[in-house]
Amino acid sequence: MRSCFRPLMLTAAIVLAAAGTAARAAGQPAATQLDEVVVTGERTGPGLWRVHRGAAQLWVLGSLSPLPKGITWRATQVDQILAGTNQVLVPKPLEIGIVRILWLLLTERHVIMIQGGKKLNDVMPPALHARFALDRAKYERDADKWERYRPLVAAAFLQQAAFHSVGLSARLDLGAAVRTLAKKHDVRVEEVKIAGVGDLLDALKTLQPATENTCVQASLVTVEKDLPRLMERARAWATGNVERIRSLPEPAEVDACLAALDSGAATGDLIERVRRTWLETMEKYLQSGGTTLAVVNMDLLLRPGGLLDALRAKGYEVETPAGLAP
Repeated sequence: MRSCFRPLMLTAAIVLAAAGTAARAAGQPAATQLDEVVVTGERTGPGLWRVHRGAAQLWVLGSLSPLPKGITWRATQVDQILAGTNQVLVPKPLEIGIVRILWLLLTERHVIMIQGGKKLNDVMPPALHARFALDRAKYERDADKWERYRPLVAAAFLQQAAFHSVGLSARLDLGAAVRTLAKKHDVRVEEVKIAGVGDLLDALKTLQPATENTCVQASLVTVEKDLPRLMERARAWATGNVERIRSLPEPAEVDACLAALDSGAATGDLIERVRRTWLETMEKYLQSGGTTLAVVNMDLLLRPGGLLDALRAKGYEVETPAGLAP
């Protein structure tokens, strides 16, 4: 299974950071709070992996994006694990304050907006723009909506609108729900910083037009025909059916975007840094002993050569959720 984490990660991050900044500049309302993940006693709940060697053990809860708004998940196993856990690792939320927003508007506007008085139809291939316009009309009445944003940012806005139309959200923060549970057990929480707004802007600055168009196509495919698969993935996650998640193939266009991003200097470096940061942090606590619970993106865990494979290669025992083949 090829991972959709990387192109979706960049797209979602652009929506939440760069595009959110531009929306403020244009007078559009932009969300500042992550949506709530509801914890319940119902359903089976997401599966957890157990990584261990000697006395040290690491429990890994895979997160997924997007998820349906108001989705519920059973926290019984997480609650039991937290009763004997020394620390919890969660990804640091991508935050951007008002001072940073104003600075970006003064210095980096060219990164997220089209310059020189041009619009999307001036910089996108005609066939791709026609397809974008057709998809946009399904969700917005304004025929000029997002025309001033660069292609990838405009496509991210469109994808966000499509998610909203079917009740999906890329802003659900599983880490926040686990933080709340950790606080109940008086367990220390460490936020793992994997990328900042500056990192994302740097990646955008060096993104080649051909790569950008390839990833716009991936976003359009998501909008046009991939929403049912994303809904099915979310249902599988909530019931702990990891095998079902593995069985749902990504569209070929997402793989093409993945390959294009991997080949870019800044984007490739950012992607590798995310993986390396998580691997180093997880290993640090496995070597220090005790019990740790980590909330990590599911695709980073499951992809061939991903974090679970890397930990196995380093000699750690990895126990899979019940009913899942290793």
